[in-house]
Amino acid sequence: MAAWLSANSGTFIAIIILILIVALIIFSLIRDKKKGNSSCGCGCANCALAGKCHKDR
Repeated sequence: MAAWLSANSGTFIAIIILILIVALIIFSLIRDKKKGNSSCGCGCANCALAGKCHKDR
């Protein structure tokens, strides 16, 4: 078992790094959503869905 773990340690490290990156992206999206920021990156002036994104405004 130890030989298998040591042979695949690079794979485990890559998986852990990818999981951390995805978790940081999700955390950033949630934080931006709570702040009221849009994820599209453009202004809402010409957006057809502006009423759907910002119902409370």
